[in-house]
Amino acid sequence: MDISIAPVIARACPDYKMILLTADVVNTPTPEALTAAIKRYGESVVSLFEMPDIARRPGIAATRAIYKALGKEPNRYRPSQEQMMRRFLKGQGLYTVSALVDTGNLLSLMSGYSVGVFDADKIAGGSLRIDVGRAGQPYEGIGRGPVNIEGLPVVCDAEGPIGSPTTDNERTKTSLGTTRIVATIHAFGPDMPLDATAELARQLFTAYCHADNISLSLHAPADPE
Repeated sequence: MDISIAPVIARACPDYKMILLTADVVNTPTPEALTAAIKRYGESVVSLFEMPDIARRPGIAATRAIYKALGKEPNRYRPSQEQMMRRFLKGQGLYTVSALVDTGNLLSLMSGYSVGVFDADKIAGGSLRIDVGRAGQPYEGIGRGPVNIEGLPVVCDAEGPIGSPTTDNERTKTSLGTTRIVATIHAFGPDMPLDATAELARQLFTAYCHADNISLSLHAPADPE
């Protein structure tokens, strides 16, 4: 899959890196072992963090910084990994959805990076572009309804935006019938080392989603124009 990164992203965050994972998978209802792993991670969040600490976690702080640089208010459109950590501290925990969704959530929590998991068969065209949402672009957030993505970093296919660090689009979401995925891991700044993040992604999707034919690649912007 061809990947391009818009100059506006390169200018706002020249150190941006994106890990792309593609794999054949078997999606199932969330396995008990995965639910238990998420619960354990939540317990560690409660023991190690207080609410003000979350926004200072490096991966979250860097994502919030690019939101501000692009004109988006991060307290209104929180990055997904920040949303999840806040839920743990509020005693709410996470809803389980499926093996694929919850594996992506666990990867995001452990790495500190925003993670998008898409049904590869629902992606239009053979390329993805990392860009910035524009005013009026239609976008149906998963479980959220219409979302104003103006100023948000977005992943776009040939038909428009399919993902953002805040919420992904209903159009390309996974289902129990999903057999191949494309996953994006957005590092707007350092948190878990990227080689360790890629290996963790491989391990988690293999363990909980029976991933096979896994491909991992790292992408960075060209010099900003």
